[in-house]
This record gives sequence, structure tokens and C-alpha cells, in this order.
Amino acid sequence: MYKLLRFLKDYKKESILGPLFKLLEASFELLVPLVVAAIIDKGIGSADRGYTVKMCLLLAALGVVGLVSSVTAQYFAAKAAVGFAEKVRHALFKHIQSLSYSDIDSLGTSTLVTRMTSDMNQVQYGVNMTLRLLLRSPFVVFGAMIMAFTVDAKAALTFVVTIPLLSVVVFGIMLICIPLYRKVQEKLDGVLLSTRENLTGVRVIRAFCKEEEETRRFLDRNEELTDAQKFVGKISALMNPVTLVIINFSIIALIYIGALRVNQGIITQGAVVALYNYMSQILVELVKLANLIISVTKSIACGNRIQAVLDMQPSMIFPSEAEAQQGDSRSEYAVEFRHADLRYGNSGENALTDIDLRVKRGETVGVIGGTGSGKSSLVNMIPRFYDTFSGDVLVDGVNVREYSRQALREKIGVVPQKAVLFKGTIRDNMRWGNSDASDEEIHAAIATAQAAEVVSGKEGGLDYMIAQGGRNLSGGQRQRLMIARALVRKPEILILDDSASALDFATDAALRKAIKAMEGSPTVFIVSQRAASIAHADRIIVLDDGRIVGMGKHDDLLKNCEVYREIYNSQFSSEIR
Repeated sequence: MYKLLRFLKDYKKESILGPLFKLLEASFELLVPLVVAAIIDKGIGSADRGYTVKMCLLLAALGVVGLVSSVTAQYFAAKAAVGFAEKVRHALFKHIQSLSYSDIDSLGTSTLVTRMTSDMNQVQYGVNMTLRLLLRSPFVVFGAMIMAFTVDAKAALTFVVTIPLLSVVVFGIMLICIPLYRKVQEKLDGVLLSTRENLTGVRVIRAFCKEEEETRRFLDRNEELTDAQKFVGKISALMNPVTLVIINFSIIALIYIGALRVNQGIITQGAVVALYNYMSQILVELVKLANLIISVTKSIACGNRIQAVLDMQPSMIFPSEAEAQQGDSRSEYAVEFRHADLRYGNSGENALTDIDLRVKRGETVGVIGGTGSGKSSLVNMIPRFYDTFSGDVLVDGVNVREYSRQALREKIGVVPQKAVLFKGTIRDNMRWGNSDASDEEIHAAIATAQAAEVVSGKEGGLDYMIAQGGRNLSGGQRQRLMIARALVRKPEILILDDSASALDFATDAALRKAIKAMEGSPTVFIVSQRAASIAHADRIIVLDDGRIVGMGKHDDLLKNCEVYREIYNSQFSSEIR
């Protein structure tokens, strides 16, 4: 958490002025009991109405000045806290973008969402409250004790006993609660995970009639979170009653001692009232301090979780632009796999084993295999979404590890399995592929992707507004627009990762023909479950259990590769039926 404070460096002025104005307000507040004592002893006791009015006006002036100081302090504190949270949020988002697919897989999307939202809001609130109250409350507590000694030293000894006792209670509860709040946030991750899974998979859940089971699972996780919150809440709830008991016993002792000393003529009645007011101030400030500590405790737990993500070193390091290599345009091969193995995370087994493959420029390569055979894993190594466990992957004769991120990704257009479009116009979505693309270039890419009728049929054409996730488009429309988005950048290597699954055979065939005729003849990788989609590829790679079990043209594989023959026959037979 403390490492995050470096993001406050641009708000040093606000971080200093906020607490200073709060201390100024507290200073005026500490003068109030003395003015009240003077009113009682000199004004009311001597029936001096003029003095009483003058002191009352002084009280009003202290209140106004204190209010102005408080508002100013809150302005500076809020400005620093919001600016701090903005910088941390940007840094966290940027760091997450630098993480590899493997890193994000290990952290989990629900956890990252929690850290970016709930945890961040709690940290912002904690910084705000810290700047406002962390110095003010102790200042008032010890200031009230010192002022009490100026009124009467013997009666003020009550404060000397009370304050340490309260400190033990407050800080003891704080030390117990910090690890418990960390566990509460972990339970919250579980609830968010269930929520996300249920919302994204609602159709699957309904299709399998799993509503009751998922409801029960959500309730179980929610119950765990509730129990954890109740447990830590019970402990933190002890703060107020215990402090109130200690303070009230202290007030009883203070009034008793004060009454005896008034009878002895040592102090005045106004002095007793002043001492009581100082004890009341201590009560109020310690309650504030107790609540502040609970908030700060939560913030520290949340801040540590955010810092844990920031401390996570990306498992994939790209060289800088100056250090990076450029592709060799003279290389015969666009992509080469040299005995490449792929292993996910801490898995003990390879997802891909001994992939040895060379693809010439302009060649169209089909990749097929059963579910889980490693088709997507193979093409994900080309743009370096995942690093090889052993062996190498080369693009234009240069190892992908030697490219800068920008240079490598600019060569490659990827259309992933899941169709993802963003809220905005069609034009905005197309320009994700190339931010400088003209409307003519966008229309050309759309025509190649067989999506011209999709755009022309929408009101506004390229200005048609796509809903979040492309909800106002069909599955086939989303896939064609995603392909067009990849084509806008005019990639040297185009990867279609099962991205035509929602297209009919005629559209799929027209799409492949249009891509083949594209200017520049990109090297194309087509990952598909359908043999018909890759039958006309220059070369077909057949995968089974992470290994290449067949490689060649369609007719040759039908004769020589049993896995390919089984896939083809199963699909051909189903079409005949």
C-alpha cells in the first residue's frame, strides 16, 4: 500500500494544505471551551451582559472561521484523493495491458475487475479521510489534554489515564481487523466471479436448466462473504461501545474531581465545564479516529491487493523500439515454428509439443483438429500472445521475442474465436485496425469480409451505432465486421481463429476467395472445425492432442491421415443425412 503513495507526488501542495487547514480548524475548536468558561465565570457569574454578548460573537466568529477552514481542507483533500486514484487507476490499467495472456489467466478477470473498481474506490476514500482526519483527530485529542492541564493540572490527570487506554483499544482492534478485511475482499472476488459467470453464461445455464444450482452456488458464496463481513463487523463494532464506556467513566471521574476542587475554591465552575468540553471533544475525535482506522484498514487491505498486481512482473518482456529487430523481407518464410512447445501457466504438461512448421509468404494454411487439440494455441504463438516453453517461433526470419510489441502486432491481423465489438459506430470499430483508415479503405475491407450488405442495410451506414458487445447484431454480422476490422490494417499475416463459424458455406467460400484475391497476398491461417472451410487451403495442418499428425493438401490427407479422414467423414455424413 505504501508504494502507492508515490502517485501523490503531483499533489504535494494539496496533501499538505488539506491537513494544515484541518489543523487550523482544530485549533479554533480547542479555543471554544475556554471562551465558554469565560462566559460562565465572568459574563454570567458577574451578570455582565455586554461581556457575554461579546464572547458569544467571538464563538460565532470561531465557528465561521472553522467552517471556512474545514471546507478548504476538504477541497484540497478531495482534489488530492481523486487525482491520486486517477493516476493509480491509469497505472494499474496500463500494467494490466502489459501482462501476457498467461498472467491474466492466472489472476482471473473477476479479480482484476474488483481491483480496478471496488478496491480502487476504497483506496480513494481512505486517502481522502486520511488527509482530512489522520492529523486532526490526534491533534485534537492531545491538544485537548494539554489545554486541560492549563485549566487544572490535577483534574487533567484523568486525561493521562484515558487516552492511553483508548489507544490500546483502538489500535488493538485495528491490528485484528486488517487481515480479516483482506479475507473479506477475497470472498468478494468469489461473489463477483459467480456473478460474471452467470451473466455471461446465462443462455447456457438456462439451456441446461441449471438456474437452481447456480442460484444455490451464488447463495453459498454470498453467505461466505456475509459471514466474513459479520465476523469482522462484530470485532470492529466493539470500537464505539468500548470507547464510550471508557470516556463516560472518565467524565464521571472528571466531574467528581472537579466538584471537589470547586468546593475547595481551587477552580471555578466554568473551568469544570471547560474540562468536560475537552473530554467531550476527545470522545468525538476518538470515535472519528476509530471509524477512520476502520476505513484506513480496509483501504490498506485494498491497496495491498492493487499493489500485488502492480508488483507482478510480466512474464513476457518485449524489447524497446531501439533494441528490437526488424523483419527480413528477403526471408522465404513468413512464419516458422522450430520444434516449438507450449505450456500454460504452471501446468505440468505441454499444450503443444514439437511443432515444426514453415509457411511461405502468401500461403494459405488451414488448421484443423478435435476439440482441445491445440489449434488456437498454435496460432496464438505467432503474435506472441503466449510464449513458447521451448523452441522458437519466427516471423519474417526473426524470432518473435526480438520484435517490439508494436512492430510484431502491426504485421498481424487476428480475428479471435469470440466476436468482440465495442460500443461506438461501425467506423470507430473499423479504425481499431488502423486509426488513420479512410472511409474508402474501410469500405474495401468490409466488402472483402462480405459485410457490405450489413453496413448498407443499417441506418447511417458507417455511422450506425453498435451496442456494447455488438448485441444489436447477429452472430454472423459480428464475425464479418471483426474480419473487416482485421483487414483494415492490411496485415502481412492474417489469422482467422474459427472466426467464420457463424457463416453459411456460401458466404464462407466467398470470404476465402476475396481474401485470396487481396492486394499484397497476405499469409493466411484459417483455424476451423469445418473441413469444408479449409479444404482448398494450400496446406492443411492436422492436430491431435497437441501434436501435428498430418500435413498436406486435402486429397492427400484423406488418403494418409486417419484423424483428418474421421473429421471429414463425420461432417460429410452429417450433411448427407
